[in-house]
Amino acid sequence: MTQTFDQVIYSNLLAQVAPQVIETEEEYDRALELAEHFTFAKNLTPEETALYKLLVTLIEVYEAENYPMDEVTPHEVLRHIIEASGISQADLANLIGSDDEVSDILSGKKPINETQAKALGERFKVSPSLFIEEGA
Repeated sequence: MTQTFDQVIYSNLLAQVAPQVIETEEEYDRALELAEHFTFAKNLTPEETALYKLLVTLIEVYEAENYPMDEVTPHEVLRHIIEASGISQADLANLIGSDDEVSDILSGKKPINETQAKALGERFKVSPSLFIEEGA
């Protein structure tokens, strides 16, 4: 059963959080803290999901302006995410393949396929495109 989006509930959430364009490190830290809360929360409502997406967009804009990154490969992105989240390589193997396959992916010897990218995107609540090599 799909929950319907409630504009009043969303308006109340917006009033509590007061999201805005991020211009300072303090605002950035606050937005990261809020986004992290939603990242690890279970069973987000449609309104919370909308707010989470808004926060992520604001964070991405601030980071693009203040922390420009060199091009990173999908396996580097995955290594960073698993280090930050603290999951093990065995946990990753349960999600996307064998231990050997995960080792090959993390070392850059093997690309992440579309099915694996979708599974990783769902698990880490990010776009699967982060895990797909450009031009692939």
